[in-house]
Amino acid sequence: MGTNLIPILSQALQSLAAAIITYWIYDHAVHFNVRRHLARIPRIKSQETGSNEEKRQLYIRSAKALYNEGYETFTDQVYRMCNSSGEDSIVIPRKFLDEMRRLPEDTLSAGKAVADFLEVKYTKILAEEDIVAHTIKADLTPALLRYNPVISRVADEAIQADMPRCNDWTAIHVFDLLTKIVAKLSGRIFVGPDLFLQKEYLEMSLSYTHELMAAQRRIKSMRPFLRPILGHWTSEVRQLRMRERFAEKFFLPVVRARLETQPSVDGKQPDDMLQWLLNRREQFQFDTMAKISKLQLGLIFTALHTTVMTATNIFYSLAVTPQYIDELRTEIREAVADSGGTMDSKALSEMIKLDSYMKEVFRVYNFGSISFLRKVLKGITLSNGQYIPPGVDIEAPTYSIYHDSDLFPDPEKFDGFRSYKLRQESMSSDVQARNTFVNVNDQNLGFGYGRHACPGRFFANNEIKMILAKLLLHHDVKMPDGLNERWPNINNGAECMPDPTKTILFKKAKVPGIY
Repeated sequence: MGTNLIPILSQALQSLAAAIITYWIYDHAVHFNVRRHLARIPRIKSQETGSNEEKRQLYIRSAKALYNEGYETFTDQVYRMCNSSGEDSIVIPRKFLDEMRRLPEDTLSAGKAVADFLEVKYTKILAEEDIVAHTIKADLTPALLRYNPVISRVADEAIQADMPRCNDWTAIHVFDLLTKIVAKLSGRIFVGPDLFLQKEYLEMSLSYTHELMAAQRRIKSMRPFLRPILGHWTSEVRQLRMRERFAEKFFLPVVRARLETQPSVDGKQPDDMLQWLLNRREQFQFDTMAKISKLQLGLIFTALHTTVMTATNIFYSLAVTPQYIDELRTEIREAVADSGGTMDSKALSEMIKLDSYMKEVFRVYNFGSISFLRKVLKGITLSNGQYIPPGVDIEAPTYSIYHDSDLFPDPEKFDGFRSYKLRQESMSSDVQARNTFVNVNDQNLGFGYGRHACPGRFFANNEIKMILAKLLLHHDVKMPDGLNERWPNINNGAECMPDPTKTILFKKAKVPGIY
């Protein structure tokens, strides 16, 4: 019997070896073809010499400077630079963005580029699920009009529970405070009134974003050839697997109960993101029990990560620009009064100075040097004749565009009412729209561009504006004693985030206000 197995095993090993060799030859042929085309695309001068690892480390240390170098050098052609993954990315100048955004998904894929950025091979976040973006656009955004009073009430309760009294100047870790508040506001929409304050759900919401980004950064910090060998065994990645099991255990009985429960007599179902996703499960053909917990984890990440960073950046900026606070507070109070004392959609829409301040912070302290990330699936020939091969990632140099003096006069100066003044100069619908916080165009790329611009930006806008308005109505803000400069952001490659460890001072304002 054993002797008879030898030829079979030998043949199997030969077949396996042949398959490995064939794949190796194919993979190297593909990469050779890509490298051949990439060689025709210019590289920024600072990365013309040195090993690939040296170029990668330079990018991690000085990405903003590299993007500025490319932006000034290559205005009429795409160029390349080695990124934090050790691969060449293609940077798209602003003049080509319009033609790029018109390309179909089977040519340029946003989902696959985000998957690369978030290292989904290891983090396992569902970055390519159309159901989430569709549900946000079709269900969440239209629901904001009726949901804003609910968000306002939850914000009141969250501030009451999590904000110290601040009768005197009180040091607050604003990143932590905002994380707690945003987790409650988002959770109320995502899982409904019965679940969002449960200890297990809140712990999951407060922890997952940090755990995901810790794993992503750990993988990005590793040399590319080591990632397949060591990536799955890092403590950060193993923590994500534990979190996924916890989430599945939490959501399994909830989902089962909802699927087994018939709608009430009046036909009403739970009015939250969990139910909206379940209602679309057949349309998008997903395994309900297996996927729903991961979809909810993905929602937690997208809702908390950028929203909390943006709001923290705004408060850090307010602490060094106190001259804006009284004027913002007056506008907030008047907008709320005009809406009968409630902070509803109408009141939020009238806070145009606050919107302008938010937009200026978003310009100066955006959370990334790049946006419009796409994976090229089919080769592209640009209008200038340059060819971009399949398999590479492209990106737009957001930081450099936001600091272009031809687009933003005196771009290094922080002007909190920059957009407000532009809106006052012209009442045309185009000028009014282009100068709002949520608008996306070829100059304002913080939320992306084209059909894949962040679908949740309207919800994020409401959350941020609501929290800012409620806190500013009742509080003054400043830097800790003896400090006049804004807390610097932390830069790591293309990423830029507010330092979550810092504090700023809050004190009850001696003015009347309304929540």
